[in-house]
Amino acid sequence: MVAMTLRLTIPEAPSDADREAVVAPLRAYNISRAGDPHIRPVAILLTSEDGNQVGGLWGRCAYDWLFVELLAVPEEHRGGGHGRALMQQAEAIARSNGCFGIWLDTYEFQARGFYEKLGFEIFGTLEDHPVGHRHFFLRKHLAQA
Repeated sequence: MVAMTLRLTIPEAPSDADREAVVAPLRAYNISRAGDPHIRPVAILLTSEDGNQVGGLWGRCAYDWLFVELLAVPEEHRGGGHGRALMQQAEAIARSNGCFGIWLDTYEFQARGFYEKLGFEIFGTLEDHPVGHRHFFLRKHLAQA
């Protein structure tokens, strides 16, 4: 096979197709080395009495871990147990999908203490992201039945 000449291009407004061009060979490589990741999107929504979705949790199960990508409770509803309820439901989903654990990231000005109260531990810290702040990576191992 003759190798093609490649050049770098930088799209002005990267698209889903551009992302897929990067993801496709990476996905194929990962599957060849670690098997099917069994990716399953996870969404748990906070819905108001009038039916509006106002926040919640977004993540995905892959390679036996649930990654919580986003968690948002509107400011006026914080302190009402919604964040804890979202994380408890996420843990139930992780367990039902056979996950070994849950991981996530948060900034020091966000919810590190909240996650630590739920049993998460820091496994990494990125200094100066954003400058003058720290970005934490946390995990929680789930007890196997």
